[in-house]
Amino acid sequence: MESKAVINTTSPTEKGVLQTAELYNYVMETSVYPREHQCLKELRAITSTHPRAVMGTSPDVGQFMALLLKTINAKKTIEIGVLTGYSLLLTALTIPDDGEITAIDVNRSWYEIGLPTIDKAGVKHKINFIESEALPVLDQLLKDPENKGSFDFAFVDADKKNYANYHGRVLELLKPGGIAVYDNTFWAGTVAMDEGLVPESKLPSRKALIEFNKYIAGDARVEISQIPLGDGITVCRRN
Repeated sequence: MESKAVINTTSPTEKGVLQTAELYNYVMETSVYPREHQCLKELRAITSTHPRAVMGTSPDVGQFMALLLKTINAKKTIEIGVLTGYSLLLTALTIPDDGEITAIDVNRSWYEIGLPTIDKAGVKHKINFIESEALPVLDQLLKDPENKGSFDFAFVDADKKNYANYHGRVLELLKPGGIAVYDNTFWAGTVAMDEGLVPESKLPSRKALIEFNKYIAGDARVEISQIPLGDGITVCRRN
């Protein structure tokens, strides 16, 4: 009997998407950067000089977020973790002129770095920035029954240890069919690495994200998709 070779269809060469830096750059240069709003380009350049620039939202993630926002006709959104405001500006540019964004971050000075560009783009009036840890603000929002089930979209890019805590509250705020996006759920690929190979500085958040990824995969309240954009995003649709 003739033996047949077994093809592993789940190998990286079969299923991997952005396998090389050249392919990643091709995607960015071909379809991301040409469509990026000029004010977003400016804010990205400003953010690149920030000591924590690595925390900024990747432009390919931003482009996909804009697509989601337009697809669901989002008008009322919430953002947990702002830094200099790239994703915040992108959202403000995408939602209608009478849309509103509740933006929460522990450091207003970082937000103020991007504020002149946000103002230049003419969308500052859509943003309600709150300098605070997120959980107290979320709990305060939920005390008002009118806030429950009233938000169209949420973007979460803050401390990873609280992702599960944010998720429970965000779901209460989102309307049925609303979308939540969680950033950095691959954590530079470390979630799939042997722990011994992971830099010590990444270990605490790696552990939190592994737990979160497992938790959200079993959450029947949402439909999910983990997408290899930026540092990995998890998109959830509230049922």
